[in-house]
Amino acid sequence: MRVEKPLADLIPPGELAAWAEALRASGESIVMTNGVYDLMHDGHLRSLVAAAEEGSILLVAVNSDASVKRLKGEGRPVLPEGARTDLLRSLRVVDAVTIFDDSSVLPTILEVQPDVIAKGGQYSEAEIVGSQESAEWGGRVVRLPMVEGVSTTELLRRIRADR
Repeated sequence: MRVEKPLADLIPPGELAAWAEALRASGESIVMTNGVYDLMHDGHLRSLVAAAEEGSILLVAVNSDASVKRLKGEGRPVLPEGARTDLLRSLRVVDAVTIFDDSSVLPTILEVQPDVIAKGGQYSEAEIVGSQESAEWGGRVVRLPMVEGVSTTELLRRIRADR
């Protein structure tokens, strides 16, 4: 079977508000999640599938390379942002991807004003960036199930231990 559109849209940051407004005007609900997605693993995949089930459009906001370096330190990201976004864009459950350069995803959340913010269950609702703000526009927050023992940090530790 041939896929008509092999990659999901890559939305530039300055175009997110208009993109989101057009989708909402056509009756779509936007779910937004974010992260580094440095090494894709089954925990990421399961979270993305669960997030996609919360609305009609899934937007994934990905930390830029500079943002990852600031948050995670030297040696990260393992994969550059182009590779990370293309991997995400190739997944059927992902409708659009954007890259953010800030240390916090909050400016991107405020630009999109998603109907749902979806994040991993390791965070309490109070810890999820944008949870208070989303309540102001009638949005909601969903905590996604976690896959025990699977994380990029743990995978990198195991890979580095095998050297």
